[in-house]
Amino acid sequence: MSPVVRTGGVQSEVGRLRTVVLHRPGPELKRLTPRNSADLLFDAIPWVERAQEEHDVFAAALRDHGVEVLYLGELLVETLAASPDARAAVIAHTLDDPQLGRTLRREVGACLESLDPSELAAVLVGGLAHEELQRGSGLVYQLMNPHDFVVPPLPNLLFTRDSAVWIGSSVAVTSPSMPARRRETWLTEAVYTHHPNFVGTQRIYSPGEEWLEGGDVLALAPGVLAIGVGQRTTPAGAETLAARVFDAGLAHAVVVVPIKQERATMHLDTVCTMVDHDAVVMYPAVADSLVAHVVTPAEDGHVTVAAPEPFLRAAARVMGIDTLRVIDTGLDPVTAEREQWDDGNNTLAIAPRLCVAYERNIETNTRLEAAGIEVVRIPGSELGTGRGGPRCMSCPVTREPVDR
Repeated sequence: MSPVVRTGGVQSEVGRLRTVVLHRPGPELKRLTPRNSADLLFDAIPWVERAQEEHDVFAAALRDHGVEVLYLGELLVETLAASPDARAAVIAHTLDDPQLGRTLRREVGACLESLDPSELAAVLVGGLAHEELQRGSGLVYQLMNPHDFVVPPLPNLLFTRDSAVWIGSSVAVTSPSMPARRRETWLTEAVYTHHPNFVGTQRIYSPGEEWLEGGDVLALAPGVLAIGVGQRTTPAGAETLAARVFDAGLAHAVVVVPIKQERATMHLDTVCTMVDHDAVVMYPAVADSLVAHVVTPAEDGHVTVAAPEPFLRAAARVMGIDTLRVIDTGLDPVTAEREQWDDGNNTLAIAPRLCVAYERNIETNTRLEAAGIEVVRIPGSELGTGRGGPRCMSCPVTREPVDR
């Protein structure tokens, strides 16, 4: 069984990282074709073997810095083996697809029930094509293309940040906006609910609620969150999470940041990530234009919403610091735009002033180092085809407190 810590704890974006959940890309990426890649949210068809090599370099870099790396696929197999309830739940959610129809739903269900934990996990992640279901019948099955999926693959499971985010010792299992990603969170919830090493973990958000994704949630400081609102997270999702972290005593302020509803800025962490307790790397095109509403607790479980003010000023104030230093990405607008698209802003802090970044963002990495931030460079030409960088590909479970 994976050496999982029994309780997690994340108070900031930059405390020394001790335990992280990754997902090594596998056969699910081989399901991507020019015909389905847009629906599955990939901008190109990745070279899978190279993507795996790149991901292995990422994992090795974390281990080299003392980080315990857990793999979501292994946790899922262990969960399915340990808990009949988890097995029943993930099968039920997989079958809850109106496109299957009555006959095909019954047949897919029988197929899934016949699989051992490893086989079931492989199908839940990698998908099941029409031609792979040996005993299909009924109208839906007969009218499907042989290469269509009766169980769609989950290539975006690579981005473990989006399906769960730890806040203090609690975990928010999120509720994605995109249909292609919704089943990911049911698998993640099964792990955090039923895996023997996570049983008893407090969950403060669940799949199926208002849209909320982990890439929009930043732990700016102990007791202070930032939540982006845009393409993937709704105002209702931000308000619900804010109210719950207040009720649980996990935060005293939430900085809600509207961002453009575009592919290039799908999450807050595509334009801003932290690299020190008082420093962010930020896309210069938005650094001075982002505004924020500071949300604080009110009576009877409600929240108070302040008038908009500049994001950087609002964040520094509730963090209790004089100013939030900004390291911008690129000396000219073209370079900045290119490197933002290539996840130059999507760094993962291993510790204060130490972060992981894609090697191809030369200008951004140079500027980070000039500002005193050590950069661990990793390859990402294939990993980035799904629009995500080191932060997107990681779900921190445990970080040490930060000494300012």
